[in-house]
Amino acid sequence: MNLNLFEFDYDLTWMAFFLNADETIYGRYGGRDAAGPDTRNTLAGLHFALEQALKAHERYQAKPAPQKVPVFRAEDFAETKILQRNNCIHCHQLKEFRRADLKAKGTWTRDELWTYPLPENVGITLDNNQGNLVNAVQLKSPANTVGLKAGDRLEKLNGVSIASFADAQHSLHKAPKQGEIPISWLHDGKSMSATLAVAEGWRKTNITWRPSLLDILPSLPVSGDDLTAAEKKALGISETRAAFRQDKFVHSSLKKVGLQQGDVVVAVDGQAVEGTMEDLVGHVRRNYLVGDKVTLNVLRGGKRVEIAIELK
Repeated sequence: MNLNLFEFDYDLTWMAFFLNADETIYGRYGGRDAAGPDTRNTLAGLHFALEQALKAHERYQAKPAPQKVPVFRAEDFAETKILQRNNCIHCHQLKEFRRADLKAKGTWTRDELWTYPLPENVGITLDNNQGNLVNAVQLKSPANTVGLKAGDRLEKLNGVSIASFADAQHSLHKAPKQGEIPISWLHDGKSMSATLAVAEGWRKTNITWRPSLLDILPSLPVSGDDLTAAEKKALGISETRAAFRQDKFVHSSLKKVGLQQGDVVVAVDGQAVEGTMEDLVGHVRRNYLVGDKVTLNVLRGGKRVEIAIELK
């Protein structure tokens, strides 16, 4: 398979391409997010995307043959042990091979984590059944700033025609880490266009569900109960802030660095998190990698204690 042509988010359930025989791609359908494998996919949405592809085909005019590109082969990557066992290659493993290859060359950076951003990252929620229909626009978002409204229909995003969530993700995957993203849409039948201003970090989202990253996302093996509102108040902690008391089952890796039964964990690297113990653990998994060194901020007998750990 020519993966230079069939380029998509390999961490997903499935993906469909609509294309001409000369490899002109009219659109895509598929994709997922952290909420579940099929939260963005519906039969109605697939039907709508197919209809838009047929309309694009009617407008199609022949163009020169695509430029030849280097062959993309799994065997060329540094990390291909699975091939030696004669097993199937799962989609997500293509990302793993690529990451290993870039690391071997010394060119891998953490920016590689933030692939295929959600349209919500620029403030746009698309309809699942009509993939170019804007269901909602987040306040104070790039989309809101340029005047996009619920009920509008996207035409193009970063130069890509939009008929599905997958089209939007692909367009944003090709967008810069910061700068401007061109956008055009229909508002009450009138064509509008603008550029979305995006700042450094706009691509970041929840990546803990991605199978291609399971080997480098850390775990924080704490256990215990969240403090009650009264207990938080007594310690001068906001009621909405995550704070929990470590129980007697202290994981060996944490016991080794000094965490004790009864310690109240209140933050990581001085960063408080809203919610519960699960939210704090999720914060670690979303923002750090295996091998990172962090500090657990705890209260012990009313005194602040800092515990340095290396995430695994």
